[in-house]
Amino acid sequence: MADAETKSFTGGLYGVAMDRRIAEWKLGIERIWSAAAPDYQEAACLADDIARFSEQPMLRQAATQALPILRSAAAGTADRSIQDAARRRLGIVREALHTLTTPQFGRRQSSMKSLTAEERYRQMLGLPLDRRLSVPEIHRAWKHVAKRVHPDAGGSAREFLELSAARDALMKKR
Repeated sequence: MADAETKSFTGGLYGVAMDRRIAEWKLGIERIWSAAAPDYQEAACLADDIARFSEQPMLRQAATQALPILRSAAAGTADRSIQDAARRRLGIVREALHTLTTPQFGRRQSSMKSLTAEERYRQMLGLPLDRRLSVPEIHRAWKHVAKRVHPDAGGSAREFLELSAARDALMKKR
């Protein structure tokens, strides 16, 4: 019995220590973020610490991806574009920390159900997920969205090809 109590107690202490570390990281990021001239050397050290010790995959990934640009910005010869990119990456780490520390009232911690391929295709075309679709309905929806994503209308070729593939996949189901 005492052994079980010790395990739960030490687990609780470990959780508190990790929460304290996240709070320290958040405070450090906020201090750097609010400075008129951010100290990118300190930001790189902080991101390195987060990347090595964080247990949260989202936070660890954000910090790992921010490290190279923060180190480049910390160099004395960094130009304005590198510093701007470093500030954006620092903002991503800041947002990840904010997401972790913000309470989510009324939401469960389980992740959302991922969509099936057909549901993704329907979503891309703006079609309902809950009923049977007719061929003309699919074509009308494709035409409506294609007008916006076509390369001639300012969209990208990749998006247009994905949209066409979604239409083709839904048409085959019919």
